Amino acid sequence: MDHKRTLRDQFWLVVKGVAMGAANKVPGVSGGVIAFVSGFYEEFIYSLQKVNAKAWRLLFGGRIKSFYQYINGPFLSLLFLGMIISYFSVSKLLDYLLIQHELYVWSAFFGMIIGSIYYITKEFGKWNYSHRIYLLAGIIVGLAISLLEPARENDQLWFVFLCGIISVSGMTLPGLSGSFILMLLGNYVLLLVDSVNALYDLFAHLLKWDLSFFDQPEQRALITILLVFSLGSLTGLVAFSHLLAAVIKKHKKVTYAVIIGFITGSLGVVWPWKTKVYDYNSLGEVLIDPQGRPVIKDFSRYFPTGLTTETILAVLFICSGIALVYGLERYKFSKKK
Repeated sequence: MDHKRTLRDQFWLVVKGVAMGAANKVPGVSGGVIAFVSGFYEEFIYSLQKVNAKAWRLLFGGRIKSFYQYINGPFLSLLFLGMIISYFSVSKLLDYLLIQHELYVWSAFFGMIIGSIYYITKEFGKWNYSHRIYLLAGIIVGLAISLLEPARENDQLWFVFLCGIISVSGMTLPGLSGSFILMLLGNYVLLLVDSVNALYDLFAHLLKWDLSFFDQPEQRALITILLVFSLGSLTGLVAFSHLLAAVIKKHKKVTYAVIIGFITGSLGVVWPWKTKVYDYNSLGEVLIDPQGRPVIKDFSRYFPTGLTTETILAVLFICSGIALVYGLERYKFSKKK
């Protein structure tokens, strides 16, 4: 792996980290797709694989610089910096846009996934019979996941840790959305909205030298939940990267065929035209979560009828998503020259 990057390369790597963080926040969208299309997926996986026994020996032996170089620190640090920036900026914006302009957000990501499928398929090369079987298996699994019914919210710390391990699949395995899996597990709002917002509020209070935040039990509990979730995510990230690196090394085309299948199957999750199906109690009343929000049970998808302004704009956003992926591809191509 090439550790020598220009200032421009470093800037764009941070931007890609921001894009990965934003994609991981949206249910149905995988940050791993951004890595795949941007051309650094394998470097990302192999860098994470370096977090092993040797790396820990270097770290705890006081050889910090050797540890940093061994795990490809210049690459990972810039990428994770972008993700952190995303969670405190783009993620906040996405929260707003998903409430105010939900159709257009889904449309843009739908277009990005279509563009990603085309791009990755073109890069795949020659397909044989077994590759098509693995592709079909990936599509079936992706569709099956999209049809599962979400569970109830569970804030027990052991379950939060497990959620961290499972949800990180969205970064390591393109097509499997970690945020959508969190939605299925019932903890999407708790872990990616409430906890992140609590951390944001903590920093805002500290910048004002206001310590009243620590007098709020609910906020302290959310910070604890976020820390446990982050620890689970880190554990899952390292574990999955070791597994994927070994699989890619031995069965690269088969792995990529499954990934293309996963991404294709995820199109059902991000289909733009859908309405929320709320959960009701025995009295026929909409269930409300602890934060006062209606509980979403599922989504009812439909095909738009009539050429309305809203539909035209949605289609334009789909085209914009495709164009964005095309732009990333052209940038990657120009870098190879």
